[in-house]
Amino acid sequence: MTQPRRPLSDAERLDWIRLIRTENVGPITFHRLLEQYGSARAALDALPDLARRGGRTKPLRVASKAEAEREMQANRRFGARLICACEPDYPEPLAAVDDAPPVISVAGHAHLLKRRAVAIVGARNASLNAKKFAESLARELGAAGLLVVSGLARGIDTAAHAGSIASGTAAVLAGGIDVVYPPENEGLYRDIVAQGVVVAECAIGTQPQARHFPRRNRLISGLSLGVLVVEAALRSGSLITARMALEQGREVMAVPGSPLDPRCHGTNNLLRQGATLVERVDDVLHTIENLRPPTLAERPRDLFSAAGLTPGPAAEPDESDLEKARALVLENLGPSPVTIDELVRGCQLSAPVVLTVVLELELAGRVQRLPGHQVSLA
Repeated sequence: MTQPRRPLSDAERLDWIRLIRTENVGPITFHRLLEQYGSARAALDALPDLARRGGRTKPLRVASKAEAEREMQANRRFGARLICACEPDYPEPLAAVDDAPPVISVAGHAHLLKRRAVAIVGARNASLNAKKFAESLARELGAAGLLVVSGLARGIDTAAHAGSIASGTAAVLAGGIDVVYPPENEGLYRDIVAQGVVVAECAIGTQPQARHFPRRNRLISGLSLGVLVVEAALRSGSLITARMALEQGREVMAVPGSPLDPRCHGTNNLLRQGATLVERVDDVLHTIENLRPPTLAERPRDLFSAAGLTPGPAAEPDESDLEKARALVLENLGPSPVTIDELVRGCQLSAPVVLTVVLELELAGRVQRLPGHQVSLA
């Protein structure tokens, strides 16, 4: 996200909400549209033609102004704020992530998101000892002035929030800001809103679905200097959070466990792969003591900036160049993801041409964009 940091007017905020709630527009595509067209309003105007050029035959469903207004009003009634990725109150470490959510809902004490943060995650069916350890560690990290981030799930997440509730904790939800999951954590959720902060990417009222949880996990790691996994099986969702932390340049830490307990196989494997071993709070504090939250200035230059393009509106490639490129790009794509860099080299086309064609095809629903600047056929 390369937009300048500034507050948005209500009209601009409506445009941002409309754009991110539009069919086939995900966070990476949203930011690419802003870089290409300079504003959410200009991007909204360009969407129908882009989708048509990508081969879409039926109209693209663009979120209406009335829908965006209802979302804004629903957040106000609930007591939540909508913060856009270019605004000063948006957490800067999260804004530095490639697929940062363009709009987040925040309930509770938003100023806590400016603190240095550590995430604690782990198994939902965690052992009693692991939950006690997570709660104790969270309490000590909070006492050291850190914000403890987790996902409000059963097990380790619940213990981490409980341990740090008095000092400040951040719960990141997989659904809307008003939807508590699991339901038994409703009391904890209310306590966090009162004393901590709750963050959600999905529109208010959204019920969490399986596909929402990996997206939620990238926010947990994106808000944090590092991620500590306390207990996790080999197929645990917590390992997705650890992988995303690595991709985002965050520290990964793990608590060793018994080789006889399947709930420890994932954490032990992380240690085998080079994660920092944690047995007490000093291990965490030592690991992060010299770290600083990543900033937008540290985000790797993307192909647009490498090609000499600046945030919008950028000059679009000639239609004649795009016409030749569309078939070539589709020919070089398959179900397995490839990076944009590989696509540029493989097609022997310029970066602006490839990026524009990928944008058209994504809006048409023919390709999907994946983390790590990767794309594949949808």
